Amino acid sequence: MAIWKYSAWDAVMFILSILHTVATVTLVMYWDHFTIMGWLVNIVLLTLMTTYNIIVISHFFTHTPWFVSRVMNMFVSILNSMNIGQSVQSYHLSHVRNHHKYNNDRGVGEGGPLDTSSTFMNGKEIGEHTTLWNYSVLGAASTFYNSFVRMCWSLFIWHKPLSKADKGYEKLLSNARTNRIKELWQLRLDRLFQAAWIIILFTLSWKWALFCYLPSLYFAFVLVNIQNYYEHYGAQPENRFANSVSYYGRIYNLFMFNDGYHQEHHISGGTHWKRLPDLRRKYSTQLAEQKRIISPVPAIVGFLHRRRSLLHRSIKQK
Repeated sequence: MAIWKYSAWDAVMFILSILHTVATVTLVMYWDHFTIMGWLVNIVLLTLMTTYNIIVISHFFTHTPWFVSRVMNMFVSILNSMNIGQSVQSYHLSHVRNHHKYNNDRGVGEGGPLDTSSTFMNGKEIGEHTTLWNYSVLGAASTFYNSFVRMCWSLFIWHKPLSKADKGYEKLLSNARTNRIKELWQLRLDRLFQAAWIIILFTLSWKWALFCYLPSLYFAFVLVNIQNYYEHYGAQPENRFANSVSYYGRIYNLFMFNDGYHQEHHISGGTHWKRLPDLRRKYSTQLAEQKRIISPVPAIVGFLHRRRSLLHRSIKQK
């Protein structure tokens, strides 16, 4: 009987998810007294693990759930909701059903971008990206705050699955009643286990949770936002074959499960990560015809790409 829905290689990400949880428990258990070096090591390790989980593991899981079994996929959603400090089901709704529908649109007009994670949100000028500071640092603060508001809502107001912080989620939920109920239950379970996990961590060591875990969670959100910013900075939202930025470094894509193939990923979000290079070959003609951005560095250090073309300015706005 088949276990893996798309590829047995997803077992690697499943193992990494479990190791993330084990590593977190190990760090808090071995935390005995505060030292500057110990604090820095904990902050760095936790930040890197969480960032990697969000960018790679949970990201690809939201697009192509690993298991044939719905129960196992529910378990993974809960497990990684604990690991990344936010509901994976919520991530699926906002990322797969919103971001990949509107593809970082610039939203010229009174309504603004329809993509709630658009880099054009709150830009100083119409049709211009917002600043990296606003998107990464302030955006991370908003994510951090809303994550805990939603978590507390699931704890104390059980009869209302969506909080005010979930504004906009109603239209992202499935139209089919049965699927809609399943998605709301997954949201609740993700957040309840996220809350239980934080309570456990504070019980084991409130100092570690306060001074290591929470700061690292915020720093991870900042890095994730930097990643998304440079995956779209300068690209043309209106062009299906030039609305994102790819990086084709072999070593990076080996360890990041082809995360660098971001343009290809936006062409077909439902394509499994292992087939993204194939997708590049499939659309080679269309991609070659476009004036698009191929970064010489990974998106998370996209600020090093000094001579990046600003293709979004090539389309005059009315």
